[in-house]
Amino acid sequence: MPDTRPPEGDDDFDAADDDLAERLASVDDGIALQRAAALRAGLEDYELDESDRDVLEAATEDPDEIHYLPALPVVAIVGRPNVGKSALVNRILGRREAVVEDVPGVTRDRVSYPAEWNERRFSLVDTGGWEPDAKGIDASVAAQAEVAIDLADVVLFVVDANVGPTSTDEHVVRLLRTTRKPVFLVANKVDDVRQEPQAAELWSLGLGEPHPVSAVHGRGVADLLDEVLTVLPAESAHARREVGGPRRVAIVGRPNVGKSSLLNKAAGQERVVVDDLAGTTRDPVDEQIELGGRVWRFVDTAGIRRRVHLQQGADFYASLRTSTALEKAEVAVVVLDVTEPISEQDVRIIDLVLESGRALVLAYNKWDLLDDDRRRYLEREIEQDLAHVSWAPRVNISARTGRHLEKLVPALETALDSWDTRIPTGKFNAFLAELTAAHPHPVRGGKQPRILFGTQASSRPPTFVLFTTGFLDPGYRRYIQRRLRELYGFEGTPIVLNMRVRERRRR
Repeated sequence: MPDTRPPEGDDDFDAADDDLAERLASVDDGIALQRAAALRAGLEDYELDESDRDVLEAATEDPDEIHYLPALPVVAIVGRPNVGKSALVNRILGRREAVVEDVPGVTRDRVSYPAEWNERRFSLVDTGGWEPDAKGIDASVAAQAEVAIDLADVVLFVVDANVGPTSTDEHVVRLLRTTRKPVFLVANKVDDVRQEPQAAELWSLGLGEPHPVSAVHGRGVADLLDEVLTVLPAESAHARREVGGPRRVAIVGRPNVGKSSLLNKAAGQERVVVDDLAGTTRDPVDEQIELGGRVWRFVDTAGIRRRVHLQQGADFYASLRTSTALEKAEVAVVVLDVTEPISEQDVRIIDLVLESGRALVLAYNKWDLLDDDRRRYLEREIEQDLAHVSWAPRVNISARTGRHLEKLVPALETALDSWDTRIPTGKFNAFLAELTAAHPHPVRGGKQPRILFGTQASSRPPTFVLFTTGFLDPGYRRYIQRRLRELYGFEGTPIVLNMRVRERRRR
């Protein structure tokens, strides 16, 4: 996730570099290119791996070349509560991320994790046992499986081998049999060879060969992942890169902030059901809409309709579908209701956009209902809670009346232009040289980390890689990001700054 929190400890770097833009303007492009080539050649004295060389090959002097990483394929884990889904997530990740308790229904909020196996990267979706009400368990688990089938490239269906198939399991199996996607039947809690006959009984479910594993002890998980990789696509089938065509906009925000009203007003007609009941939109709806003289593709991602026994589930699905819509989008419009205080949920949704690496526009809705007192409090809340996205374009609108809706288009265009921006390698290294000359990294433990070479590995979002001799302090990294914004704009896009600490080759 990009480091976009407010600067901390980087204020000391302000004083002497006010003329940085002038100094950079005086650097001849040809000389900058020669210097960058010399720095690049100097990296051969350091231990570089294959991925380092891939990054260096992507270095370019063409500011118009757009390069971005493919959307990761998605592996979803489904199954009824307490069969060990979260334990399996932790085992695959190799770290304790998902909450694990011997009580059904403890998984909350975060549902997607970046994972890697045998140098293949993918997103792991935990549809954990959030269902708090056993009465609705069949419907809720089946609904989870439905979402997983919609959004995943591969599904892992987890069953407790010691319990055997239950009516809930069979309910889900009926859904899974209809999908054309690869489904792996995972027989969990098979801790040793004596329990394997119990796993064999699961052939009766009709999903093919059961894969006996012990998520807690790790037994069989490596073999399972090896088989998953044989059918996992290199890129998600649901978030494929699209070249050309209308730019893709995801409208996101917590329930009932006016997302559907915004889409309807932009379209000039009722395209989406609007109701005061929170969460009336069930599925993301793609719409081609002409706005500001150009065509856009809008995705409305309001929450899922709340049902009896599924209050917790509705939020879960909304989060999962929002993540998927962001994968398909290029820019996100986060809608905030100005008549209510900025909530933790608002901030979480903004952070979800940052994590997805999409361009960002903040739409403050219901502006026509704002009085002076609330406006003062709102500005204070924005300053306090949204300081880490102060670079995002802001539009004050009324989706109901259409007030200032025309301001949305320039904000979207600005954010997308920034998202596409690429700084040539020569200019970026000149920027780093001038910056570090004015303010070298502080000495830590008797050592001073140096930046050997830098390059922009990709755009969408702008992603920079720094080859260094040591770890750069978070404050110094934020300082670099802030100066990049001041010099090159980047209004409306997160900036990702990755480090590769490398040691000299041993002679």
